[in-house]
Amino acid sequence: MPKTISRWILTVCLLVGATVASAPSAEAAAWSCVPYARSVSDIEVSGDAWQWWQNASGIYNKGQRPAPGSVLVFKKTRSMSRGHVAVVRQVVSNRKIIVDHANWGMGRRGKVDTGVGIIDVSPNNDWTETRVWYSPIGDYGNTTYPTNGFIYPKRSPSAATARIVRPGG
Repeated sequence: MPKTISRWILTVCLLVGATVASAPSAEAAAWSCVPYARSVSDIEVSGDAWQWWQNASGIYNKGQRPAPGSVLVFKKTRSMSRGHVAVVRQVVSNRKIIVDHANWGMGRRGKVDTGVGIIDVSPNNDWTETRVWYSPIGDYGNTTYPTNGFIYPKRSPSAATARIVRPGG
């Protein structure tokens, strides 16, 4: 093989190797809430986050009680024009859940946050108004976020049988 072809092959191999080595890993990739929720839940719904509630109709059970593995769907607002979705990791009480979600809050664009508290502040205890823990201020703050409710994966308990898991048991 001529030297020029050998050098060309070596150059291509080095360039490909450098590109692969510098490519961001899945952990380092920027996430928005929708692809993140799809990747860590058993729920495959299309559309922007605010559209999940309607788009899940006839495919998944939906309801107002949180269950581990369910997805909480936030309505779109002026400040959240695409809505938001968060995956329930744990139900702490009838008014508090722990979620994992992506792309929440200023300075968190594209980042994944795990173990985040959300509290129900709705007057009827139906999870239609919530507050989300925001670590930069160390509080739930005063902002209330409207939600539709929870979409349940097909293999999870139904809304009627969703169990509350208390800390330590």
